Amino acid sequence: MKLLFAFVALAVAVASAVPTEVSKPIPVRDMPSEAKIQGRITNGYPAYEGKVPYIVGLSFNDQYWCGGSIIGNTWILTAAHCTREANHVLIYYGASFRHEAQFTHWVSRDNMITHSGFNDYLNNDIALIRTPHVDFWSLVNRVELPSFNDRYNSFAGWWAVASGWGHTSNDSGMSAYLNCVDVQVMDNNDCRNSYNSDYITDNTICISTNGGHSTCNGDSGGPLVLHEGNRIVGITSFGHGSGCTAGQPAGFTRVTGYLEWIRDHTGISY
Repeated sequence: MKLLFAFVALAVAVASAVPTEVSKPIPVRDMPSEAKIQGRITNGYPAYEGKVPYIVGLSFNDQYWCGGSIIGNTWILTAAHCTREANHVLIYYGASFRHEAQFTHWVSRDNMITHSGFNDYLNNDIALIRTPHVDFWSLVNRVELPSFNDRYNSFAGWWAVASGWGHTSNDSGMSAYLNCVDVQVMDNNDCRNSYNSDYITDNTICISTNGGHSTCNGDSGGPLVLHEGNRIVGITSFGHGSGCTAGQPAGFTRVTGYLEWIRDHTGISY
C-alpha cells in the first residue's frame, strides 16, 4: 500500500548496549520497495471480516494508496504526507479485499485539511478528510479518539494493533487482503537511538518492530489502535531507510497531541 511509506516502528533489535546509527526517517509512502509510495504490514496476519471496521482505503489521484480511520460519520483521519499532493481521493469503506469495498465515496481536495505545520521533519503528519455522511454498522464503524485525560500518557509498553493493505515484505507488492500486526509502543527516548530529536518529538509515538513485525509502504495514514479501550493513538507516518523488516522503530503521529486540532475542525472530542 502506498500510504504509509513514512512510518516504520522502532527497532527493538537493539538488544545490545551499543547505540544504533541515527538515521533520517522515510515517509512510509516512500520506503524501499519499488521506490514508490506504497506500504505494507510485515509479518502480520489476515484481518477477519469486521475486526477493524474503522479502517478505510484511500486511493489518491488514482496513483498512490494510503490508509485512514473513520472518527465520525463525516470524518476520516489520515497522514499529511498522503494528502499534501492530492487532488482527489476515492475512499474504500468496509473492504477486506482492497478493491472490494462495501461502498466508496469520491472526495475532492476542497474537503481535505492538511496540518499547516507539516514539514520535512515529518512533524505534524496529520490530516482530515470531510466525507459524505456514513451510517455505522458491523463492517463500517468509527474508532474512538483518546480523551483529553490521555494527553500526558506516553503509552510506552502498551500493546496495539496496526492494520493496512501494504506490502507484506520488503520485496512484495501491495497486499490484496487487509492485514493486521500486533506491536508494542516504545519509549520515545529509545526511539531517538535510531532517529534524532528533530523527528522524534513529543507528538511522535514509536513502536518496536522486533522480529520484523511492522507497517510499511502502502500503510501510510493508517491506524495504530490500543488493544485496551480500542482507542486510536497513532497514525502511520515513517520508517527506517533500511526497510520495513530491519527491526528498526516505526514512527506514528501521536493522536493525543492533536486532540484540540481535531476538535476545532470536526467538533469531535471526548
